[in-house]
Amino acid sequence: MPNQDAAEALQGSSTCAGPMNGKRILLVEDERPIREMVTFALTQDGYQIDEAEDGTAAEAKMAEHLPDLVLLDWMLPNVSGLELLRRWKRNESMQEIPIIMLTARVEERDKVDGLNSGADDYITKPFSVKELSARIRAVLRRGASILDDQLRVGPLQLDSKAHRVHADGQPISLGPTEFRLLEFFMSHPDRVYTRTQLLDYVWGRNMYVEERTVDVHIVRLRKLLKPLECGKMIQTVRGYGYRFSATQ
Repeated sequence: MPNQDAAEALQGSSTCAGPMNGKRILLVEDERPIREMVTFALTQDGYQIDEAEDGTAAEAKMAEHLPDLVLLDWMLPNVSGLELLRRWKRNESMQEIPIIMLTARVEERDKVDGLNSGADDYITKPFSVKELSARIRAVLRRGASILDDQLRVGPLQLDSKAHRVHADGQPISLGPTEFRLLEFFMSHPDRVYTRTQLLDYVWGRNMYVEERTVDVHIVRLRKLLKPLECGKMIQTVRGYGYRFSATQ
């Protein structure tokens, strides 16, 4: 059983098991009481937990089994969680694994650094297990929205194989670049991406394209989506980049 210190560090108790049972989670946390408490609670929820106390152990666990999700502490011995995050997001085999940052840092700029580096979510210590479980389910649901090459976000539905897009059943005609951009956005909703990241993911890292090209295609995509009341789903995050969300 986890000790009292861990229970105090993580306020609250676990939630009931949900639809994401059986998923493998890599927990990278150097504080043993927190690690024990999180492992105990999430195991009760039906998750498989791999533990790592530092970056070296985390890399070894990654090499052994790729997880469905990573809980990554920011402050780790030898190498920071932020550096691990950036390293994994540069690795093609790991870059689609969702990562939730755990940290005592509360400054907005730290949160922005984490999200801009590829983190899917960010939770500050101390936190409740109930909140952590909810965050995990939310992040895993985003990845689970891709079924049989069908993407659904709000009223939009995209068929990757048929190269078709509909909004509430109405077809939308997109050019190849706008289609790839929308496909990427719908695959990664509610995350902020810089222009450089969008160029890497949508155009490819070997393409030499100016950042303003992203803005041009964003404008085009919004214009095509606007008649079907979907243009506002592409949101500008001033000073950082763009987010795609069904939530206004």
